[in-house]
Amino acid sequence: MVEEATDFKITKVKESRAHQLDPNNIVFGTLFTDHMLVADCVNGVWQTPEILPYGDISYNPALASLHYGQSIFEGMKAFRNVDDEVVMFRPEENFKRFNISAERMCMATVPEDIFMGGLNELLKLDSAWVPSGEDNSLYLRPFMFASDVYLGVRPSHNYRFMIIMSPAGKYYSNPPKVKIETEFIRAATGGVGYAKCAGNYAASLYPAKLAQEQGYTQLLWTDAQTHTKFEESGTMNVFFVQDGKLLTPKTSTTILKGITRDSLIKIAREKGYEVSEQDVFVKDIVEGIENGSVTEVFGAGTAVVVSPFSGVGFEGNDYDLPAITEKSISSILKESLDGIRKGKEEDKFNWVYKVH
Repeated sequence: MVEEATDFKITKVKESRAHQLDPNNIVFGTLFTDHMLVADCVNGVWQTPEILPYGDISYNPALASLHYGQSIFEGMKAFRNVDDEVVMFRPEENFKRFNISAERMCMATVPEDIFMGGLNELLKLDSAWVPSGEDNSLYLRPFMFASDVYLGVRPSHNYRFMIIMSPAGKYYSNPPKVKIETEFIRAATGGVGYAKCAGNYAASLYPAKLAQEQGYTQLLWTDAQTHTKFEESGTMNVFFVQDGKLLTPKTSTTILKGITRDSLIKIAREKGYEVSEQDVFVKDIVEGIENGSVTEVFGAGTAVVVSPFSGVGFEGNDYDLPAITEKSISSILKESLDGIRKGKEEDKFNWVYKVH
């Protein structure tokens, strides 16, 4: 793993805005740190990356990414541990997944020294922005888009890679109530569901809006062919606890391989829980909620971490889930994950990367 960036051009702000950060009042994605990274790939050659004061960018109206959607991103977090050190959680997995998305979207892949080195340099410069607090973190958003000025339909020859950072608190103030979606789809086999591309999220907005108008927080997506099997939930992978066993849909070309998902599976197995990555059928879970064998349904992702659901809606009926306690599997897994990230618990998996 790259620890130090080389040949970065750095222009620092004259005065930091870190004093604007109130750790007790953080609204996700609204305040950004002092600096951002910009790196251009021109005809297959990466130029010297720059770290600049955070600010607006301007582009030609014929920018290819605006018209044809070549745009990908990652979601990551940095934390302040118990020793007041700034750390990242499994950043090498985000680096690998970013380039998997790039390849699927026919985009340039980003070198490790630019991705990892850029994160390290930005966090060194803006370490004052990493908030303390139990549910607080610094959200890291690496992203890349096509930068050709051209209206023909073809892969771009040029790309811009950037990283911006934003303080984050708890994503959901209350446990989400979710609707099982059986009309619209998120992804189809052979498509781009496993890539973290902008279009996946754009396509989800309308059905999510309809669900929110019906009183739900998010959607539980089902498979495109039959709508009988669960896939994801909004911006999260999804887990079910049935008869004390942890179930989660197996990943495929329609499901994002979540890093939080993978971490929870490893933690659960290490703690002795039975975990099954399998097809999870809607009828089995709805029946399980009704008869009491399904005791927990929760989402997992970088932004939400672990988010238990309060209830599930299906075909006009709402099914309440039992209240989560400190003995619930989701609570135990979240506590362990947070403990590893914050240095309260032994990092047996070597997941935590300290920013130097």
